[in-house]
Amino acid sequence: MSFRKTETNLTFVDLVLSNSLTHNRAIERMQEIDAAIDWSRIDPILISSYPVGKSDEGNAAYPPLFLLKCLILQQWQRIDSDPELETQINDRRSFKVFLGMSLEQLSPDHCTFSRFRSRLSPDTMRAVNSELLSQLASKGLAINEGIAVDARLVKSASHPRGKEKLAEEKKIRETPDGKLDKTGNPLKFSRDLESDWTVKNNIPHYGLKEHASVDARYGFVLATEISPASFHDSPYLPLCVASSCHTKNPIKKVYADKGYFGKDNREFLHMNNIEDGIMRKATRGAALTQYEKERNKAISKVRYVIEQYFGISHLHNHAGRARFTKMIINGIDCKLRQLAFNIFRGTKVLRTA
Repeated sequence: MSFRKTETNLTFVDLVLSNSLTHNRAIERMQEIDAAIDWSRIDPILISSYPVGKSDEGNAAYPPLFLLKCLILQQWQRIDSDPELETQINDRRSFKVFLGMSLEQLSPDHCTFSRFRSRLSPDTMRAVNSELLSQLASKGLAINEGIAVDARLVKSASHPRGKEKLAEEKKIRETPDGKLDKTGNPLKFSRDLESDWTVKNNIPHYGLKEHASVDARYGFVLATEISPASFHDSPYLPLCVASSCHTKNPIKKVYADKGYFGKDNREFLHMNNIEDGIMRKATRGAALTQYEKERNKAISKVRYVIEQYFGISHLHNHAGRARFTKMIINGIDCKLRQLAFNIFRGTKVLRTA
């Protein structure tokens, strides 16, 4: 197995600038975060499923952990494009400290980030996120006392198209010629054909839907999944709950709004000995009792934590709009945002504690 070595030895430039960087708060924060995570336990997960760097022939590949940390920086600093990420790594000393690079070492090419992201699988990212959450739990941060489940709409990276036009383009894409560009080469950049239409609050929406579960105490993101916008929220509750099991301790209670109300979800929670925190909804011929109204109010005071995550990521990470035209890559991007969010939140909680 052949991976490139990062240049951690101090160069002449590092020594010249060492005094001026002694009280650099950005560097201190990066060092604090880097020291709080045991990256040696995450590295084997990436290497086991990474198909690059396993041959002694050709140029040495960048280590997958190094590239993952680059994408984490992209999430933290709200960098919208891979070329800009390359520029920022070359420009910012704090980035190079976090990545273990000397000032003279150059960033990987922006295409390297794109290829690495496309090689990550959802299962690999779930395993990485699970390992991180297990580390946080081992430091005394209980994450299974209660979880909140919800979903939000995400705009497509492409401009909206009518249903008839989308159906026509999907048929063309399934043909051999539809998978080639004008020059006859394999199609690399194309519009989003996996998003679809839905209506919320009488407003039509074209795009995707992110389903997520969040720890009700510390606000860690425990699971995130992507679906077309027209898919209903309710069937994703069991998937989010199952994906939220990162430690041996069982989940005690699940909080959710009225969109998850239904017999199937209640039975799922009951069969798994999980307390039901789903808000009740009035049905035909059965209005809500006063007790159910008060219960809904009490649940809403707990499940707001997932709205907080949606709001923060929407404001700071532009999570309200998809970055890519393929749903699987958008799912990887969500899991990278989950990882970056949990690392930052975890180190902040541990520092306060």
